[in-house]
Amino acid sequence: MPTRQGSIRLFRVAGIDVFLHWSWFLVAAYEIQVRKGGYSSLLWNVLEYLALFVIVTMHEFGHALACRQVGGQANQIVLWPLGGVAYVDPPPRPGAMLWSIAAGPLVNVALFFVLTPLWVLSRSMAWPEALPDLYQLLTAIWNINLVLLIFNILPIYPLDGGQILQSLLWFVLGRARSLTVATFCGFFGVAAVALLALHWQSIWVGVMAAFIFMNCLRGWKMAQAMRQLENAPHHRECACPFCKAAPPAGEFWLCGRCRKPFDTFVSQATCPHCGMQFAVTKCLNCGKPSPVVNWGVGLPAPPVV
Repeated sequence: MPTRQGSIRLFRVAGIDVFLHWSWFLVAAYEIQVRKGGYSSLLWNVLEYLALFVIVTMHEFGHALACRQVGGQANQIVLWPLGGVAYVDPPPRPGAMLWSIAAGPLVNVALFFVLTPLWVLSRSMAWPEALPDLYQLLTAIWNINLVLLIFNILPIYPLDGGQILQSLLWFVLGRARSLTVATFCGFFGVAAVALLALHWQSIWVGVMAAFIFMNCLRGWKMAQAMRQLENAPHHRECACPFCKAAPPAGEFWLCGRCRKPFDTFVSQATCPHCGMQFAVTKCLNCGKPSPVVNWGVGLPAPPVV
């Protein structure tokens, strides 16, 4: 996944920073050169690629703003050749995740109902003959938005459609099992995309298949870790001050100094291996940190090291 490393900060809107990965410029230059014969001037090719940039950015802002609406955190968007990534952290509820993910494609749905009347009107006004470049640009923008919408809603994890599928299954199967099913379906999607890449002999489709596979594998491992946490015994004497979930009992926290796992609630936020003390403890359910004393009373005394 792209990160801020190697990216350029473009602007900040509503507390959300938008970054552009350096590889975007290489792909933009390549795509503009490849498609330069479609217009009378290279400027139109540049405008077409900028339109792709704007549509992807709006899509990612849909994710980020929806996540904030349900009480989650979202303050970073990174754009790269394979699209965009909105780093959203919705509350651990299926409804919150569903809205945070579905809001992105809904932006493309809204754009579809805006662009379609404009495209129809341009044909009635004889733009194909009078303004061929402008008409072709509008047609390209319409196609870009539609392709992005259809592609994103495919039920292939980690695409929006795959995450929407997981959110819907979450209501019935729970968080871990829903992610297991979604990633399992995603592997079939990877196979289909890989076959298309071979059939079309497309490098970009092949790169997309590899990207989907790596994230499916990551999601599968995450689901197994979630199931391990769900099946573990819990410290019923305390609870997260934010989500009220009882923490699991076991060595699920990793010491930042010696890198050894330990149970922070047994040792009261002190690593029993190296003696490192931690000011806050991260909840494994909602991900929010807080001092261990805020988790409740009745904790056992730390062992003598």
